[in-house]
Amino acid sequence: MTKPLRWGILGAAKFAREHMAPAMMLAKNTELAALATSSADKAAAFTSLHPSLQIHSDYDALLNDPAIGAVYIPLPNHLHVEWVKRAVKAGKHVLCEKPIAMQADEIDELITLRDRAGVLVAEAYMIVHHPQWHYAKELVDAGEIGTVQQIDTVFSYNNAADTGNIRNRAETGGGGLRDIGVYTLGCARYVMGAEFDAFHHVDLRLENDVDVWASVTGRIADVRYQGVTSMRMALRQSVNIQGDLGVITLSAPFNPGVYSQAEVHVSKGDMTVKTKRFPTANHYVHQLENFQNSVTQGVAYPCPLEFSRGTQSALDRIFEMAK
Repeated sequence: MTKPLRWGILGAAKFAREHMAPAMMLAKNTELAALATSSADKAAAFTSLHPSLQIHSDYDALLNDPAIGAVYIPLPNHLHVEWVKRAVKAGKHVLCEKPIAMQADEIDELITLRDRAGVLVAEAYMIVHHPQWHYAKELVDAGEIGTVQQIDTVFSYNNAADTGNIRNRAETGGGGLRDIGVYTLGCARYVMGAEFDAFHHVDLRLENDVDVWASVTGRIADVRYQGVTSMRMALRQSVNIQGDLGVITLSAPFNPGVYSQAEVHVSKGDMTVKTKRFPTANHYVHQLENFQNSVTQGVAYPCPLEFSRGTQSALDRIFEMAK
């Protein structure tokens, strides 16, 4: 019997409480064991879910806990690299929220540390763990829609009223591209199995030095790419992969179960010829189980740091073009 991987969470983030902590309680061979927070009220919100949860009053105390094998980091973006490094130096496996770094060269440092320490370090990039994306990639690779010609992506929500949100603050590494552009760019890289050849046009709208709307066009594997992200538009997400023989549409590509049901449609002409639904898939649970399998069984992890570096490199190029 495989021994459960015991997890500690650094910080009592709302996302961790609502999504990752419940997923840790559902995932096989995974145990939510500890939380580090100095807030009694925030700790209580977690212990109401898991009464036996060990509470540490500071992050270093959790990292020094020998009973913890892996650490999940949902801290503000600008703190990710620092605490990933500290966790690795403490001998922990690490799953860090996206973006794991602010620049691609920081991920190079993490790769070096990972290899030296012999631990698994990964970005919490959950979409590659969802079976709808496995299916979409299988369709593309099998030539279901012929030769891919264009990929169109949209991901938006409106948090204008939440002015204190870390996504709306430059000093915490905010902005729509770092929050959701990682998905609109990364999904194209995943499905094509390639890096971006070039970016042709970048249009950003800034508020307080934070991108709140972005339109990006480019090419990947000789395929035209167009992506829109926004923190000032109504909730929407979609991905269309257009070939010369048909179109693959993912109706809830990034937040299935929250935005809408995960469905993949294949259309040819004016007719939908295939629809596959994934009503019970939980990509946070799959992510944790894949992480655990990699740590305990040596199974290749679906989203290594090298993949994360590719997306961050694309973001770096986009920000440079926008200057």
